[in-house]
Amino acid sequence: MFKKPQSSADKTTFNFRFNTLIAAIIGAAIMIGIVIGVSISSVANSNPENVASSSYIDTVAPNADICVQYGASAIVTDAHIFVTLNPFKVYVTQPKMQPGCVLRQNDWAVLQQKNLVTSAKMNECKQSLNTFAFTGKLENSPDIYCVYQNDAAGNLFVNKNSKKPANS
Repeated sequence: MFKKPQSSADKTTFNFRFNTLIAAIIGAAIMIGIVIGVSISSVANSNPENVASSSYIDTVAPNADICVQYGASAIVTDAHIFVTLNPFKVYVTQPKMQPGCVLRQNDWAVLQQKNLVTSAKMNECKQSLNTFAFTGKLENSPDIYCVYQNDAAGNLFVNKNSKKPANS
């Protein structure tokens, strides 16, 4: 690749060229690594199995336009827990994750206009200071639930006193 240097001046030129070549190769390798890393990261976040943002959840919610206007999109987790007493054991089914929507209390008319809840169900839910949530399209017999907002546990992802998670 390079001729063997003859004099000390030639050796200095050779070393300079050799060091510059190595630095250029290393720099190119780093740049290629960064490009590959960014492209892999971008592909991973666009996968529908990777729910990485609330905007993605908003787009897959049932009746997304109604959900965003009258409530909030949600991730609904269905799981069953079985507790035996003799012997004492706890068994949990595999959770089923699906998109859903939680309506604000003052926007229940959306469900009532579509004859999806009765006045009696609305009164029962309102007396307990609950609200309605649903999974499935409103046009296709959705599953509608009277749900209670539970703020007792708080948001364990956010700890105002520290940058570390609350349970670490």
